[in-house]
Parts: sequence; structure tokens; C-alpha cells
Amino acid sequence: MGHIKYASDVGAPVEVAFSYTDNHLFVPDWMFGIADFVPVGDQDRGLGAVFATTTRFAIWQPTSTCEITEHRHNAVIGYTLRGRFSGTLRLRFDPLGYGRSVLTSEAEYSPPRGVVGRLSTGLVDAAVKSALRRTEARLRREIEEFHGTDLVGRIA
Repeated sequence: MGHIKYASDVGAPVEVAFSYTDNHLFVPDWMFGIADFVPVGDQDRGLGAVFATTTRFAIWQPTSTCEITEHRHNAVIGYTLRGRFSGTLRLRFDPLGYGRSVLTSEAEYSPPRGVVGRLSTGLVDAAVKSALRRTEARLRREIEEFHGTDLVGRIA
């Protein structure tokens, strides 16, 4: 199981960062590679909410299922992607002084299988690291724009 972790400062309080991330309408704006994120059923947030996702890979757009498997208000959201591509994205929010917070992004994923999979493990690891870094940077930027501040908490 591959595991990657990044942390960054966000120029918004935990409550703002969490409420932005918890809104499924914003997920395609910040999650790298996600073109569509639609609730399946009535529940659209919280533990157990399930979403149909469309992933962007050049001209190929496979669909899969994403479930919120961890949810603690103003603390943690965990997304588990099931389908052809599987893995878990966990976002933790911690306070960092007045009007700021720390966003910790963790990804866990299954390594590729088979002979070709083992030979391409390095490529997959690099791709997942790049995707998580882009997701984290885009989420931080979107939260700050949503809150109306830049990284150091000044009014934009």
C-alpha cells in the first residue's frame, strides 16, 4: 500500500476550510483529475455519503464511486475511491492561530499488480505524488479565495 502525506498552511480558519471542503459542489474545482462529483441518493455530505465520480485522463473518462468513510466536523474528511482506480484521500484540518489553519493531506493507494505493474511502480508513485500535491495546492488556493484572504490572512 502506497502512502503519501503533505501539510500546508491555509489562510482561513478551520471552520471555513472544512465547510468549503465538505461541500460536494466544489470537489471538481479542487480535486485533481475529477471532472464530475454527483451524490448517489439523498445524502450529500457526512459519513456514508456516496458519490458517482467521473475521472479525467486525457480523452478517457472512467466513472467510479467515491464514499466519505471518515467525517468529523471541523476536523477530518476521508474520501475512498472505488473502481478501476482505488485509494483513500484523508484531509485533516488543525487550527494555527488566528484565522489560519493547517491542512494535512494523506493519500493511500494500492500499488499496481502483475509484472508490468511492478515495473511501473515508480511511475505510479510519481503520478500519485504529483496528483496529491496539485490537489492540496488547488484546495488551499480555493479555500483562501472562498474566505477572501491570501496565504498570510490579509483581506484580498
